[in-house]
Amino acid sequence: MISITLKQLRYFAALAREKHFGRAAETCSITQPALSMQIQELEALLGVTLVERTRGGVRLTQTGATIADRANRILSDTRDLVELAQHGDQLMSGTLRLGVIPSVAPYLLPPLLPILQDTYPDLELHVRETQTAPLTGELVDGQLDVMLLALPVEHPDVETLRLFDDNFLLALPKRRKVGARVRATPDLIRNERLLLLEEGHCLREQALQYCSLQQVNAVDAFGASSLGTIVEMVSAGLGITLLPEICRRAESRSRNITLMRFSAPEPYRTLGLAWRKTSPRRRDFLELGRLLLQARENLATRFEEILDDPNVALGRVKVKAKKKKVKR
Repeated sequence: MISITLKQLRYFAALAREKHFGRAAETCSITQPALSMQIQELEALLGVTLVERTRGGVRLTQTGATIADRANRILSDTRDLVELAQHGDQLMSGTLRLGVIPSVAPYLLPPLLPILQDTYPDLELHVRETQTAPLTGELVDGQLDVMLLALPVEHPDVETLRLFDDNFLLALPKRRKVGARVRATPDLIRNERLLLLEEGHCLREQALQYCSLQQVNAVDAFGASSLGTIVEMVSAGLGITLLPEICRRAESRSRNITLMRFSAPEPYRTLGLAWRKTSPRRRDFLELGRLLLQARENLATRFEEILDDPNVALGRVKVKAKKKKVKR
């Protein structure tokens, strides 16, 4: 009977992910020779070649790629089993590893964290902020428990929970005079220099899809990875951009910009949570969703303060938060 250890699978999964013995060994906190020996033993036990050694690293064989997928599933199921035993019926206990996309983290985490700390002071929260694609990979591999991002998430092993719609606003330099009742349209944007985040950010793709500008030279990303940088450029008169409504208060205060609503139907993105279907912590994620809705409502009430800010024009349109309940 072949006896394969979880340690060997973990080492091989790390090698398959990193494509390099040195980096894989570092992530596993062992030496490179020790990792290499474990991979060789695993290949001997299975009677197959899992990786091809190259000058720059390694390349998975066809069989190795298939086994890597199976190994990740086994490791994920094992982590879920441990979590089930550790958490039991306790709600929001132990460690929670949360992945968040950059166009959400700076705006929803500040109102969420105090609520989370007051409600569940014993919860140990770890936050990972990066783009959707790597977050999804880390979730499926078991490195994250749950993600907060823009939906949908196209993966058969992932379950999602819709939280709320986040409308887009058009940000212009303040020196551009805009009437209080004027609304933005895609045609207005096509004649402007549109500043967006670098490729890989879902917000960029959503803006391009709304404006039908996939192949337009006027789109400029500048390699910017934060909305704050983009807003500073708009304030300096270098172009215009689309901003999610949740960032309105943080990114508009003390900047010389004008914010415009779009004509109906207004463009928007849908924010929500995503987790592995096999995770035993579904109750925790539903509770996290409830707290996020509470944080969003608190954030929405503060939006009213912007209407009196002399640096921001918004057509005097008030924002009302829609209360949505999450079944527990």
